[in-house]
Amino acid sequence: MAEESSKTPEHAHIQHLVKTKLPGSPIYAFLLTPVQISGATKGHVVARLPLSANHMNSMQSLHGSVSAAIVDWMGGMAISTFDLRDRTGVSVDIHVTYQSGAKVGNVIEIEGIAEKVGGSLAFTKVNIYKVEDGKRGRVVVTGTHTKFVKGSEPQKAS
Repeated sequence: MAEESSKTPEHAHIQHLVKTKLPGSPIYAFLLTPVQISGATKGHVVARLPLSANHMNSMQSLHGSVSAAIVDWMGGMAISTFDLRDRTGVSVDIHVTYQSGAKVGNVIEIEGIAEKVGGSLAFTKVNIYKVEDGKRGRVVVTGTHTKFVKGSEPQKAS
């Protein structure tokens, strides 16, 4: 119980979104169901995901489309931490750079950073690392994600 109360509001919010919204998205539910949120603060989220055969390409390495989906999801999660919003808008642009591979049984650490959340657009950066010896290791993927966020901000109480 003490561990729950020591979490930041952002961490609790992201865990709530994973629990309530992930099941409603078939692709995210399929790819991310075992994801664990390690921490979150305003504009920053860290999560870990064990890789299974569902994440692999024909060469038995992390599939590029899976990496892109992770960048898409984590960009939204980083935006959510900015002001505890439930909705994060729609994708405008996404770029993914593949730097190394990861295999079945590896764990990846996913870091999302909301660099700017404005009235219309939000700009995020996502890094995916391989977990090596229990800690963040080599970079597997880096990405940037821009979203149109107008209308997704929390509504002010009247």
